[in-house]
Amino acid sequence: MELSSHPASPNSFQGPDGMENLGSILKQKATEKHHRAEVMIAGEQLRLRLHDGKLIKDRRYHLRTYPNCFVAKELTDWLIDHKEAPDRETGIRLMQKLMDHYIIHHVCDEHFDYKDAKLLYRFRKDDGTFPLNKDVKVFMRGQSLYETLISVEDSILKVREENSVKYQRTFLACEMIDWLVQEGEAANRKEAAELCQVLLEHGIIQHVAGRHHFYDGNLLYQFRINFRRRRRLAELLSENSSRALSDSPDSPFCLRKLNPEQNSCSFLSVQPNKEIKTVSAVRRSSVTYPVIFLFLPSMQVLKRPVTNEELLTPGAPYIKKTLTIVGDAVGWGFVVRGGQPCHIQAVDPGGPAAAAGMKVCQFVYSVNGTYVLHLDYQTISSLIMTGPRTLVLEIMEATE
Repeated sequence: MELSSHPASPNSFQGPDGMENLGSILKQKATEKHHRAEVMIAGEQLRLRLHDGKLIKDRRYHLRTYPNCFVAKELTDWLIDHKEAPDRETGIRLMQKLMDHYIIHHVCDEHFDYKDAKLLYRFRKDDGTFPLNKDVKVFMRGQSLYETLISVEDSILKVREENSVKYQRTFLACEMIDWLVQEGEAANRKEAAELCQVLLEHGIIQHVAGRHHFYDGNLLYQFRINFRRRRRLAELLSENSSRALSDSPDSPFCLRKLNPEQNSCSFLSVQPNKEIKTVSAVRRSSVTYPVIFLFLPSMQVLKRPVTNEELLTPGAPYIKKTLTIVGDAVGWGFVVRGGQPCHIQAVDPGGPAAAAGMKVCQFVYSVNGTYVLHLDYQTISSLIMTGPRTLVLEIMEATE
């Protein structure tokens, strides 16, 4: 990750007019990046809710199947029904915000506007086109640090008071640097301070009073973003958008009706008949824990089918391991596929599962003490998502 730094002075936002102007510019940029981060979080939470609600599915147009799509008109209805938008105009504005931030797009990229029509759109996370740029990488790093910090005992993140004001999720700068070096997140104090400065510049952390750059001392900082809070989509419109919806004509692309005489909302949808190439990690279904960005850049399918009998035959080249995985705000960071037995199809390299030693092509033997070799992946996923946040998996892997 590229890091930039500024003079590590406790008075970085104070002093002559020039420094005050610099501080104002930096704070404005941090606010803009903070807003983009909030849009990303809200968009990812929406994506997974739509998957759970089956609005996102494979759909067929003529002889081509488009995976993981939603119909704009159906989604606008859903937003109103679920109180995310008071009317269709607001729903359109919300989805336009997601388009402007490269979170969703028209499946054929024929339009840059969100149309409340029978058109297909898709989340870029579902087709692998989401831009993994420097800002997103910084955001993911900040989220990972936050989740680790709030999950450990005697965390340095605490509620603290300064000048008679209480602040949530705070830490002393020197303690944060000590922790980053101790946990191997930074090689030395200088690198740790530079990392924290980058997080501050991206609006992820801030001085509690908003007056300082990051400084290795006893100043009090806090995580500006609470990654675990569930966002309301209406929050996306809190910042005035300068981009107006255009009056460009609708795309000629639309879903085929099942029957021309049926209701205009009747469309042909198809269930996936093969493994989805880009999928989300297994995640908690509770709305208490919002979902932050996970990328699964590589997935692997089994080279050949393996039966339960083969796994359990005495002397077979498979060993059993127990993995304890503590889910973060996204979930556990892996994908289960297949059935009887199920296998691990993908592992997020930066997620909790990878940290616990999970690898692709391992077989799921038990979930929290429940024997699951005879179950399909949908049932196993349900067991995981409705269970405790600390997941205990027994897996079997080849010794060859």
